[in-house]
Amino acid sequence: MASSAHPTRDDFAALLNETLGGADTQFEGRVVKGTITAIENDLAVIDVGLKSEGRVPLREFAMPGQKADLKVGDEVEVFVDRVENAMGEAMLSRDRARREAAWDRLEEEFTKEGRVEGVIFGRVKGGFTVDLGGAVAFLPGSQVDIRPVRDVQPLMDLPQPFQILKMDRRRGNIVVSRRAILEETRAEQRSGLIQNLTEGQVIEGVVKNITDYGAFVDLGGIDGLLHVTDMSYKRVNHPSEVIAIGDSVRVQIVRINRDTQRISLGMKQLESDPWEGAMAKYPIGGKFSGRVTNITEYGAFVELEPGIEGLVHVSEMSWTKKNVHPGKIVSTSQEVEVSIIEVDSDKRRISLGLKQAQSNPWEAFAESHPVGTVVEGEVKNATEFGLFIGLPGDVDGMVHMSDIAWGISGEEALALHRKGEAVQAVVLDVDVEKERISLGMKQLEKGAPSAAAAAGGGSAGSSLRKNEVVTVTVLEVRDGGLEVQVGEDGATGFIKRTDLGRDRDEQRPDRFQSGQKFDAMVIGFDRSKKPNFSIKAMQIAEEKQAVEQYGSSDSGASLGDILGEALKAKREG
Repeated sequence: MASSAHPTRDDFAALLNETLGGADTQFEGRVVKGTITAIENDLAVIDVGLKSEGRVPLREFAMPGQKADLKVGDEVEVFVDRVENAMGEAMLSRDRARREAAWDRLEEEFTKEGRVEGVIFGRVKGGFTVDLGGAVAFLPGSQVDIRPVRDVQPLMDLPQPFQILKMDRRRGNIVVSRRAILEETRAEQRSGLIQNLTEGQVIEGVVKNITDYGAFVDLGGIDGLLHVTDMSYKRVNHPSEVIAIGDSVRVQIVRINRDTQRISLGMKQLESDPWEGAMAKYPIGGKFSGRVTNITEYGAFVELEPGIEGLVHVSEMSWTKKNVHPGKIVSTSQEVEVSIIEVDSDKRRISLGLKQAQSNPWEAFAESHPVGTVVEGEVKNATEFGLFIGLPGDVDGMVHMSDIAWGISGEEALALHRKGEAVQAVVLDVDVEKERISLGMKQLEKGAPSAAAAAGGGSAGSSLRKNEVVTVTVLEVRDGGLEVQVGEDGATGFIKRTDLGRDRDEQRPDRFQSGQKFDAMVIGFDRSKKPNFSIKAMQIAEEKQAVEQYGSSDSGASLGDILGEALKAKREG
């Protein structure tokens, strides 16, 4: 202190600093070097050149999970929080010193995008804490490994490299990744290994993982994908049917993409191809046994041998069952007999037919039921144009509404029958290619033409001519008209109600009786060559003839006079 009797302002300031320890305050907030003078009760006593020593816990000098290796006389770096606390000791911190030094070092590595070494020492929400040599960083769970890790315990308290993804010194945040290091290392290894591999090469590997679409095989540091379609020539529903995790497999390298470093593998390529010579082995029209392996909406797949499957389209499954789901005709694993329809070895496709391996029911029906045969069946369905009848052989025949009954309209004839009713009909025609059977029911009615005639082979009334007037006998009186017959054994036909006379009163069927005879004109023939008659047409024709013969339009004679003369001439004749 100055000895002058009159101290200056500077002398007073120096005296104040000496009294308050101001010379030591410049150490606060800084990292300084100190010497360990003693170790007491897990505390290190450190002299940093201040008025008093400081005490620092030994654990601050050790990495997580390790013990501190210190002795008296060792020189260490510490951070000075305060020069003197309430107890007169210096407040020192090894953690703060390591943290400050670590941040300087980490910022430099982050700028260079370099790697840093750290230790995973704790678990927090969403990830883990990592000690980076004094600074604590956050390791997200997704950045621990390339694949999800269930147990992280083996990785904890183990020094290992990390990549800094983000850091903010002001907020004290650091985010690191272990996965980035692994991916970089793996990429380097893959690049080196891929250079030694070639397409077509056969190599041994170990199955690491199995998915629904294939398996990943370790080829010695690099993985390749063995797709399920390349495991075998036969159908494989799931890779686990062929291989298991840990199996050693012999595979061929099918394809290498050096840009994406992806490798495609195959096992079936090491087997003989069953499709070689398939066209000679499976000729078109040949019949073979197979097993149903899969059923879809459009058909069923049948395995003829391991590696060769064919498709039976839904349209080729049954002769009689139409628009039915294949699952209602066949079942998985069922043994079936099929016929070869088409073989395409290039596209590895075989079209099969299930119904072709069975007898054609339409051909069988045509052989056993020639035209004119009377059959009996149940009405399966009624449509707006006819009736479908169930016939022997599980086939259906159709009765057109015009062939249901004589003398009534088709709509009225359809109304006479119902679904499930047992009926009889005659076979009119069988078309095997179009799978159609034409039937007739009215041809079996009393007085109808023979079946052969109804089918187009001629008729009993073929000698009759249109507009010919003949004498007919009433066979049956109906509401819609009269069933009549020419002579005693002549052709039978029908007179509609409207053809019974010109006047409404004459068009009543009930004015006629069975056995009654009268004249009528042939006005035409129906589909089965059966004649149709008309009294009305005959009357009109007679009137026209009378006018032409006995009068003219300008003679002044009335129609009554003309008809009277005509009748008189007829009687005299």
